[in-house]
Amino acid sequence: MKRIIAPSLLAADFGNLERDIKMVNKSEADWFHLDIMDGVFVPNISYGMPVISAINKIAKKPLDVHLMIVDPDRFINVFKKVGADILTVHYEACTHLHRTIQAIKAEGMQAGVSLNPHTPVSVLENIIEDLDLVLIMSVNPGFGGQNFIENTYKKVKQLRSLIDKTKSKVIIEVDGGVNDVNISKLTEAGANAFVAGSFVFKSDNPAKTIYNLKNA
Repeated sequence: MKRIIAPSLLAADFGNLERDIKMVNKSEADWFHLDIMDGVFVPNISYGMPVISAINKIAKKPLDVHLMIVDPDRFINVFKKVGADILTVHYEACTHLHRTIQAIKAEGMQAGVSLNPHTPVSVLENIIEDLDLVLIMSVNPGFGGQNFIENTYKKVKQLRSLIDKTKSKVIIEVDGGVNDVNISKLTEAGANAFVAGSFVFKSDNPAKTIYNLKNA
C-alpha cells in the first residue's frame, strides 16, 4: 500500500485556517486529520462541530476524525453529518467497543480504534476483523509537539502480525512525533498511514514537508 499522509489541522494556523486547508488540498497529502478533544478524556479541548463543518466545505480530501472523548457513541451520527469519512474512537473510552464500531459503519463511515501508548495490541484480537483502521498513539494523547515514544515500533510490528494472521485489510496509522527520519522505520515495521502536525505546519515549506514524508 502506498504511504498515506494525514496532516493534523490541530497544528495549523487557526488565524489562517482556510489558507492551510487549501495548502493541504494542493499537496500530496491524502487525508485531513482532525483531533477532537473534550477536556475529560484528555486534558485539552479542540474544535467543535461548527468548525468541522466549515473545514469540510473547503477540504477536498477525506476527513480522518480522531475522537479523544468519553462516551463517543452519543456523537457518531453528528460526526457523520458534519463530514467525517473515517471515525476513530479510543479503546479506552468504549465500554461496548463492538457496538460502537457497528454504529460507525451503519452511518457509512470507516471505523477505527485508537490505542494509547500503555494499551497492548492484544486487546484488539477479537475485533480486528471488524475494523478498517487502527491508530497507534506514539505520544500520550492531548497535546501536539511531544516526543515520539520508541516502543511504538514494537507495537506496530505486533499489530502487523495480528492483521496478517487474520488476513484483514486494516490500515495501521501512527500519530505523534512522526517525522522524515522515523517514518521509514515505521513503514518497515508495518504502518501505512501517518499523522503529522507540528512537523508539517511549523516547517518553512509545509507542502514540501508533506512531499518529503510521502516519499522519504
